Amino acid sequence: MNNTTAIATPNNKGQIVGKLIDGAENVFEVEGEKFYEGKIAVERLSNAVDLLPITISEKLIKASKIKFEKGTFLALGGELRSYNRQIDGKSRLILSFFVKEVLDSQDVEEDCTNNLTLTGYICKEPNYRVTPFNRQICDILVAVNRPNFNKSDYIPCILWGRNAKLMQSQKIGTKITLQGRIQSRNYRKEIKEGIFEEKTAYEVSCQKLLIEEKEDAVTTDEVRA
Repeated sequence: MNNTTAIATPNNKGQIVGKLIDGAENVFEVEGEKFYEGKIAVERLSNAVDLLPITISEKLIKASKIKFEKGTFLALGGELRSYNRQIDGKSRLILSFFVKEVLDSQDVEEDCTNNLTLTGYICKEPNYRVTPFNRQICDILVAVNRPNFNKSDYIPCILWGRNAKLMQSQKIGTKITLQGRIQSRNYRKEIKEGIFEEKTAYEVSCQKLLIEEKEDAVTTDEVRA
């Protein structure tokens, strides 16, 4: 089996397909233009569901003539972006899928209902570990340049199997391209001794990886559903 795969794609591009579970959860303005925030439920092959935050402009809602309300089924193209928000007096990294186009759901292939391609730079030391069940996992943070905005988006990513092992030795500043899906993950955080709070993390689960300096592309030996 040949595990080498070439990836030629934009810096930050993906699409998600699912049902809107929150419509107009929050509204804000940028230079006089209104933007709406909500969440979309995207089903995995395993029938598990990722609840993903989205941001869409009022202009695009009107132009595409969609109903941005609970229960609406949407196919969306765009970018995964990050920004800082003050929560409880602390700056938190927030992720959201920024919608750039509304797609015709009939034109979306079944295996493309949640996919994202990123090209960027490792900006935090990779965190490699092996679980008690002998699964190799590596967490990284990727800085993705946003063209024409003079800023970067910081995207948490998780790699599995051989991709995780390959990533553990990579240095900060290494340029990589990866393909995967956006996932939500619930966890409990202890805020005081014996007191826990339910939280949700968002990250990109990587299936394909290209480390550009080494020109070495590897397809993961296991794909999480």
